[in-house]
Amino acid sequence: MSGACYANEWLGVPAGQPGVKDYYSDVAGVCTKSASFFGGVPVLPESAGYGIVLGFGIFFSIFTTTLVYLDQRYVGTNVSSEFFNTAGRTVKTGLTAAVIVSQWTWAATLLQSSNVAFQYGVSGPFWYAAGATIQVLLFGILAIQVKRYAPTAHTVCEIIDARWGTTAHKVYIYFCLLTNIIVTAMLILGGAATVNALTGMNKAVAGFLIPLGVVSYTMAGGLKATFMASYIHTAIIFIILLTFLILVYVSDSEGVGSPGKVYDALQAVSAKTRDCSYTQLGQSCGPVKDNRGGSYLTMISEGGVIFGIINIVGNFGTVFVDQSYWQSAIAAKPSSSTRGYLLGGLVWFTIPFSLATAMGLATVALDLPVTGDEAGAGLVPPAAAVHFMGKSGAAAITIMLFMAITSTGSSEQIAVSSLFAYDIYRKYINPKATGEQILYVSRCTILAFGIFSGLLSIILEEIGLSLGFVYLMMGIFIGSAVMPISFLLLWDKCNATGACIAPFAGQVLAVITWVSVASNTRDEKMNLGTVNIYTLGQNYPMLAGNVVAIGSSGIICAIISMMNPQNFDFSTMAKKITLIDDKMPDLDPSENDPQMLKDSLTFISRWGIGFSVVMVIIWPLLSLPAGCGASGVECGVFTKEYFTLWVAIAIAWGIVATVVIIILPVYESMDGINLVLKGLFTNDDVHMRLDSIEAKLEKALGLSATEPEGPFVSDDPCYRAKLIARKVKPTVEI
Repeated sequence: MSGACYANEWLGVPAGQPGVKDYYSDVAGVCTKSASFFGGVPVLPESAGYGIVLGFGIFFSIFTTTLVYLDQRYVGTNVSSEFFNTAGRTVKTGLTAAVIVSQWTWAATLLQSSNVAFQYGVSGPFWYAAGATIQVLLFGILAIQVKRYAPTAHTVCEIIDARWGTTAHKVYIYFCLLTNIIVTAMLILGGAATVNALTGMNKAVAGFLIPLGVVSYTMAGGLKATFMASYIHTAIIFIILLTFLILVYVSDSEGVGSPGKVYDALQAVSAKTRDCSYTQLGQSCGPVKDNRGGSYLTMISEGGVIFGIINIVGNFGTVFVDQSYWQSAIAAKPSSSTRGYLLGGLVWFTIPFSLATAMGLATVALDLPVTGDEAGAGLVPPAAAVHFMGKSGAAAITIMLFMAITSTGSSEQIAVSSLFAYDIYRKYINPKATGEQILYVSRCTILAFGIFSGLLSIILEEIGLSLGFVYLMMGIFIGSAVMPISFLLLWDKCNATGACIAPFAGQVLAVITWVSVASNTRDEKMNLGTVNIYTLGQNYPMLAGNVVAIGSSGIICAIISMMNPQNFDFSTMAKKITLIDDKMPDLDPSENDPQMLKDSLTFISRWGIGFSVVMVIIWPLLSLPAGCGASGVECGVFTKEYFTLWVAIAIAWGIVATVVIIILPVYESMDGINLVLKGLFTNDDVHMRLDSIEAKLEKALGLSATEPEGPFVSDDPCYRAKLIARKVKPTVEI
């Protein structure tokens, strides 16, 4: 580096500039920062993109299908239509939590969280994490109500039909399917953009292949296969997350490596005296607009707070109106549902909070030449990963992203299949459908939705929507269903009329508000009166639309219901929802004890609401006076010591969450794992003979738990285990 790009002593960048020398060059005697980070040149070969998308898809299809087979053969699981869509209703706390984390970890969780860190500083990751955790914590209240009042349900729409009738049932099928489509759209947009940037793989092709990668194992094993895959995906995501945390805050990485170094670099990037003539339009340089002191190190951020409100409102819709969360509640054991959602929410918090606090802030601290368009497309974490690890970083972030997309994608596929099988096919096409027919329809729907998702990716690419735009927009279209669907199991006076009118009225009012505020927002050329993607995507139009959606709907529903209260008797609900095949699982009697269920409701209400208040009110308020009285910083701007504490919390939370979410599901499943291992490493003939000897001994001692006429044998190595568990009927007497 020479001439105009005379280097600083330790980093090799223009004198007085933060950042890294690799992104500066001498152009016609003028020192110029790179116009963008990726510059249209992929880090990995295109074959790597196909290898990850197709290779991992095939691997997980084989892996999870094998696990389902082993579960059937050695544990005695019967994949009926009930099991396919409910996972037997016996999922334990650890796996429930892992599944919640997996379902809630979208492409946006990994990408958009770092984008708001890039835009607003420390407030961005916090508001992303807190604003999207409280919905999971509070949904735990509805999860235990499902166990109390609708234990035989397969979908939320079945519960709606049982309470409010056919018209409401049709209304919420629309809103639930719309939610699934929007969530799937975000997965595809984020995934395709990242795979394209890192490997050069065509966006449309990537978007088409990504959802198809999970179709096979979801079709084969249903919800249980999805849960098994989700656990593996979650474990991989957390391992990579810890790697990035260590690289940024506990290493010898150039320019960062400790909280103190990151703090100093962030202060330098946002310094009021910084010369921004080197940087390109849209790149971070100088004070942050509407942040206290122009600093990245403050929670007093207008943009951050607005994003937080939009995030809170919008994400209520994508939890409360998403069938996949109701399905997880249905699948969990009664005693596990509340603990699973509480643990899942607290563990999930660390993904956007810790990852974005590391990768988002590191991108700013290192002054990487990421443009506004690249950030909006979700390319902040990939940029940091490539900077730290080169091609290995690109591969790591692509794998991490693929894990998030496929785990959530499989949940959305099984959710849509359940809605179609039970709420459309069984309800309106074939009311006398058998279990085999439901199973067939479920599998066909998974395949069809996978293909539809691929086609949707092509349409979205042509329209030109970005991940960030869809993420902020989603609450405008689905937020209006949140309050009525919350009243479903919590307020006996809510009537069908209010539940049907409110979501549509709220949706229409939200769209009108969104467009109206956008027309009064200045466009790219600073003109008023323009309604386009740019003005619609600004903070205030998005904020207004999201708030009107959830607020107006709740008010309308409440007013109509109070005029003519339903006074619904929740004890009658379970009788209106029937099983098709199988029966309810034989759980410990305490699992269905009314007092235990009531105590669980009290537990999740206290802790869910308590943690929510801490996250969105107490924690932000406590951070506002940070730096007050300290020399060298404005009141409200973090000191170096405060930022070090902030980072320490992120690292500690990340480590604890990783250990819990990887170990707990395995620990709780040891009985099943031991059965599988015993079956795998024991000769079938020996197994059958041991079963026969055991049966004769038990009969002689009067201890047999089999049918009264005596024990039985079979070629199935775990036949007696299944017989005792009433999984099969007796065949051949000894």
